[in-house]
Amino acid sequence: MNERWPVVRKWSWWAPAWAYAESTAWTVKPSGIRTCSQRHANDSWPNILPRRARGPSWGHTMSEHVMALVEQLEANQLVGEGAFRFGAPDRVLLVSGGPPSHLAKHSLIAAPPSKRVVIRQPSRSTMVCAEPHEPLNGEIHLTQERPLLEAEVEEWKHGSWYHSVTLRARDLEDVFAKLSGETSHEPFNHPHTTSLPKRAFWSGALAYDLVQWTQPLRLQHPPAEGALLAVLWQVNGGVVIDHHHDSVEVFGHSEAWCRGAEACISWNGEAVSVPSAQPHREAVTHTDETHEGNVEAVRQGIINGQVYQVNIGKHWQGEIDHPYAVYQRLLRSNPAPFSAYTEAHDLGFALASSSPESLLMCDGDMLQTSPIKGTCPQGSTADEAARYRETMIGDEKERAEHRMLVDLMRNDLTQVAVPGTISVDRFDVEAYANVQHLVSHITAQLRPDESGASALQAVFPGGSITGCPRTMVCAVIDQLEEMPRSFWTGSIGYIDVHAGQSAWNILIRTLEAHRQAGRWNASVGAGGGITIASQPKNEVEEAAWKGAALRVAAGWMKEEQTSLPTGDLAIHPLQPPLRNHASSNTGRIQTLDEALLGEEKPSVLFIDNLDSFSLNIADAIAQTGRDVVVLEGRSPLSEQWLDPVALHDVLDQLRPSHLILGPGPGRPQDALLTMALAHLALDGQLTMPVLGVCLGHQALALADGRNVVSSPFGPVHGVPVEVDHDGTGVFIGQGQGLKFTRYNSLVAIEDGEHQLVVNATEATSGLIMGLRHPTLPLHGVQFHPESIGSRDGEHVIAQFLDIQSDG
Repeated sequence: MNERWPVVRKWSWWAPAWAYAESTAWTVKPSGIRTCSQRHANDSWPNILPRRARGPSWGHTMSEHVMALVEQLEANQLVGEGAFRFGAPDRVLLVSGGPPSHLAKHSLIAAPPSKRVVIRQPSRSTMVCAEPHEPLNGEIHLTQERPLLEAEVEEWKHGSWYHSVTLRARDLEDVFAKLSGETSHEPFNHPHTTSLPKRAFWSGALAYDLVQWTQPLRLQHPPAEGALLAVLWQVNGGVVIDHHHDSVEVFGHSEAWCRGAEACISWNGEAVSVPSAQPHREAVTHTDETHEGNVEAVRQGIINGQVYQVNIGKHWQGEIDHPYAVYQRLLRSNPAPFSAYTEAHDLGFALASSSPESLLMCDGDMLQTSPIKGTCPQGSTADEAARYRETMIGDEKERAEHRMLVDLMRNDLTQVAVPGTISVDRFDVEAYANVQHLVSHITAQLRPDESGASALQAVFPGGSITGCPRTMVCAVIDQLEEMPRSFWTGSIGYIDVHAGQSAWNILIRTLEAHRQAGRWNASVGAGGGITIASQPKNEVEEAAWKGAALRVAAGWMKEEQTSLPTGDLAIHPLQPPLRNHASSNTGRIQTLDEALLGEEKPSVLFIDNLDSFSLNIADAIAQTGRDVVVLEGRSPLSEQWLDPVALHDVLDQLRPSHLILGPGPGRPQDALLTMALAHLALDGQLTMPVLGVCLGHQALALADGRNVVSSPFGPVHGVPVEVDHDGTGVFIGQGQGLKFTRYNSLVAIEDGEHQLVVNATEATSGLIMGLRHPTLPLHGVQFHPESIGSRDGEHVIAQFLDIQSDG
């Protein structure tokens, strides 16, 4: 836990990591990380969940409690089709399954809603499909133009949903801003004492395909016209279950509903009768051979430098019995802290999710995201589970993939966070019924001019289910999967549109169901993150066992067909990475427009080349007290700066003290603005010090006449390497044995005489890691100094910023 926050903040439903100190049982932390050879499997990273007396397992007890309350409310016509006096038969359940922990604290059963919002895919004439192209070959069609989202607000009257008003919004953030006018400020007449909002709030589901409004691209395979993109209900009351204190509270505006709910809620511990799954046939969207081919295509894209890691998947589809029955079976077989069930009765639409992953939590000015990346099976015994866990923790591929994701989410939070406040407060192995995951809990302080809605806009869809760099990989996912993802890998959650308090999961381990002609048909998506180290057959197997619990619950598989053992739910803390915290004197991170409108103060100019780590560099600069201006180097708007006169004018207006050419996907030739600036720098036409990072470093090398080629030792992404240096340039005053994280497939090579001289190499391979000019203040580093894995990166950035400008 971060000791900077002495006040413990209590949460309902999905509780953030910083609240885990409410009980002394959650304060266990390892004194340090020992090597595998120094410990026995049984004593490594102990489970911090408290011991419990024999009896029904916690996950089952909590799930049974929620299901029993739903059954009682339904029997008393307080939810479901019999509750038409109070609202619609639509349902919203947010369930924290598993043992009580810093993750699983509260569950919510919403009262029948009387207002909802439905968002659908625009027509093809309004949202034009992208022309066929191949992002894995470096082709990407960027756009800054997109149609407005149309959010249809509906009200429940006379037993039906009626259209009320259409809200037109630029993006997700704007949708919630517009909804504030449709949402009362008045506190609940019948209040609760939990950390849920104290007035009406919105809860529901967002489809992954809203990526069309969070990333600057259009899809080649968008959803069908009119397909659902979001369904949100206004929560005006409900029942909240506190799993830590085994208590239940009723809240809301309707006194009649609250009185009825209070009179009927009780539980004697008896199990609810859950129907067994009816057997049904399943189909799959991608054969194993196609899946393996997609994995290999991603690996080739990584070798070519277009992507670092891509999450790809496939869908199993088939008929099911009622989706709530599937959800009940999931609550028993696969309890998870961010489970949810939503159903729009008249739309014939339902989601049943047993997600273990939190995308975003916002409370006041505190933000948290908890990305999952790194997976291994459970064990049939505690020893076997521990061995699987040890192997995952020591696996370079799993750790590199996780490190990459942490760097990506730090970048996303930087869009809305106070500079210098982002930190990794926890790093755990979380064990669930069938799998174990590596999970980091990243926290930040929200800027005063931002909100929970703008934070969601910044991080949606989650990095763990897309990859790096974000915009490019979203285009690659569209290319390879060849179909819309719909709600799989989207989010379910809630938000107070006035205060911004919110919590959103990531819709993995999720079944999406649609009713047609009285029958329910469903889809279950599963996949994984592909890196250069991925083995196609292993990735196919991993996707299959990630989806197994859902497929069994749906009736598409028999439990004995799965070879997955079932283990106890547990949390095993690891040592989070250590980074220095910024001083209180931090600079600002600004866009070009903000900088041109502001006071005339020399700033560091940073060229963003569509990377997912760019803002981490900007944040590191701001932590030194300097302002930084981020200029988009690869966007439709950046083409104007290719005019030498326009580029000279903007540099003259900004008068930057330093220039950083940032990293990005592809080859340096793809980043035209960065190449233009690299040539100007080598020609001595720039007066400020220049630093190239990764692709920016390669651009300087290319402008200097060097060849930039695929690394002879293969791509390296997310792996810290040891770097040797000669003590010059950005390495002045530093000792040997420095560690920096690499994210590159291409390298500059030694091939004759050049202006730039080599001043750093990778210790094991001899690859060029640093360049400098003997007389001009020009420097390049192949590694990423801003990465969470770059132990010595802050010194490199500080040394560069200490170089004085000649201007």
